[in-house]
Amino acid sequence: MNFDIIKVLESVGGVIVDDHFVLKSGKHASKYLNKDALYPHTDLTSQACQAFADKTKDLSYDVVVGPALGGIILSQWTAWHASKQFGSEIYGVYTEKDSSENQVFTRGYDALIKDKKVLITEDITSTGGSVKSVMDAVARAGGEVVGVTVLVNRNPSEVTSEYFGVPFFPLGELVVEVYNEADCPMCAEGKQVNLNVGHGRKYMEAKNAN
Repeated sequence: MNFDIIKVLESVGGVIVDDHFVLKSGKHASKYLNKDALYPHTDLTSQACQAFADKTKDLSYDVVVGPALGGIILSQWTAWHASKQFGSEIYGVYTEKDSSENQVFTRGYDALIKDKKVLITEDITSTGGSVKSVMDAVARAGGEVVGVTVLVNRNPSEVTSEYFGVPFFPLGELVVEVYNEADCPMCAEGKQVNLNVGHGRKYMEAKNAN
């Protein structure tokens, strides 16, 4: 299956350029991947997760785990396609952030992880930190991560299979140049921060409160 995730995201308005964004990391960028634009399109989301299942068909796993929120959708669809592919039920569950911003299993899902092989699915990787946190949660629950899948890897030079220590399967790559606030060319131009996507609204609220 030839699934071009970048073209798909572009088709639904998920790739926004020539603007001023604040990312989750606090860094600034002129380009933004709005993966949330994909999820209302259930057929396209299903196709993306079919591509995940296709890419990981040579792995053996029992559970697909994604971090909330977007990872919930991806883990469910991927588990559904993998179940059809393997001919046996693959669970689809998710982690949530605790008060310390760590990914943890709640709702009793840790019981579904113990002694199981796990595929992790995520929407965007920039630093890989969220995936690493999910990997830690799987380890604490007694599971074994056998692979990681992601819609788009924004940092292919650093976020790799070697970085995660398991096979890594991005559907696409799109390098996004990021800046510290002090070095941001959009800030220097006085360009307004986008308040509709990304973390611009929180950034501006914090800035105006100081």
